[in-house]
Amino acid sequence: MIPSIRRNLLKIQLIGGKDFKKCLHITSSVAKERNESSCYSDRIQTIKDLLDNSTSFVETSPKETQDEWTTLPYAEGTLMSKQEKHDLGSVRTKVDPRDTSIILFPGEGAQFVGMARSAVNVPVAKDVFDYASEILKYDLLNLCNNGPKVQLNDIRYSHVAIMTASLANLEMLREERPDAVLNCVATAGFSLGEITALVFAGALQFDEALQLVQIRAEAIHAANEIHKGGMATIYYGPDSEVKKACIAAKEWCIKNKFEKAECFVSNYMYPKCKIISGSEEALQYFEENLEKFRIRTIQRIKNAQAAHCRLMEPTIEPLRQALKQMIVSDPIIRVYSNVSAKPYANAKHIEKLLPQQLVKAVRWEQTMHNMFARRRGEYFPRTIVCGPNVVLKNILFRVNLKAFRQSIHIGDVKQKK
Repeated sequence: MIPSIRRNLLKIQLIGGKDFKKCLHITSSVAKERNESSCYSDRIQTIKDLLDNSTSFVETSPKETQDEWTTLPYAEGTLMSKQEKHDLGSVRTKVDPRDTSIILFPGEGAQFVGMARSAVNVPVAKDVFDYASEILKYDLLNLCNNGPKVQLNDIRYSHVAIMTASLANLEMLREERPDAVLNCVATAGFSLGEITALVFAGALQFDEALQLVQIRAEAIHAANEIHKGGMATIYYGPDSEVKKACIAAKEWCIKNKFEKAECFVSNYMYPKCKIISGSEEALQYFEENLEKFRIRTIQRIKNAQAAHCRLMEPTIEPLRQALKQMIVSDPIIRVYSNVSAKPYANAKHIEKLLPQQLVKAVRWEQTMHNMFARRRGEYFPRTIVCGPNVVLKNILFRVNLKAFRQSIHIGDVKQKK
């Protein structure tokens, strides 16, 4: 079971601040090359501050009664200990897949004003927000429900908001259907959501994961300051030449001497739909040459940085150094990696692959195929999407209709105007 989380745990202990300075050697050298632009330098300083002030919460007994939480930000029973999982497996040799579940968590772009309406009146869900707000030093629940929209859409706020809302929705699921959490056999998250999945599986601690998400967001911003880029959704057919289009876009940029040319398939969404990331000039070339490569349509993603491609290489070292200072444990249940589309083997595997996530494609379509692979005639588990909006449920509809028919969504949905 998850140990009690008490208010006296909020007394911060610094983690090896000296070691965190290593993560800045790549980005600081780039800053010199770019004449120390004020915006970029400010971003690097923010990352340094976050790393230097990363915290570790060590379980201790409360000295006074008032130091105890009246309710847990992670309700007891949300996760199983390894011993409980072993005991459960030893007495249940054959499990009906219909009695098991797979839980998915959304990633970037899921935020909207009102994304945590359902958490307000559910104590265990509100406790998750209260705990996050104490760590972040601002009222996260109020920001999620009342905005302002501009601030919520800033990735420094939206990323922690999405993760916290998703875990709050998980607590709501536990309240309504405790067996769905107890009998979960696998989990995955889209991009940012992978960190949420690792928290759920007991591989990362919630407090440290929040800080990791903050560092990740600042590192993305810093990388984007070095080389501006973006993302676009493309829809294609069997005769489309997506790979050739990406290569041609990159070669055109090199020929015209644009700095850091890049065009890359960054998200494998579902059949006939991918997301590409790259430099601004490469995306423009792609948009202007759809017919040449028989691409059906392209749609830019608003306010998106060029995530999951080589333009994000400056994020690798900050994330690697942050993970070194965190407690990373073996997952209790299978957690599928965005990079490999396969489950993590252990804590060391997480430490190796997770820092690479932002420079590698999200293999979501492949992940769904691997998660739901089964013999002909075998039943599907119940799939549960925990978090704001229903994008992952809609993707599942296009990847695996049978799994979709056994799926539900726990969380708030943006109301159409």
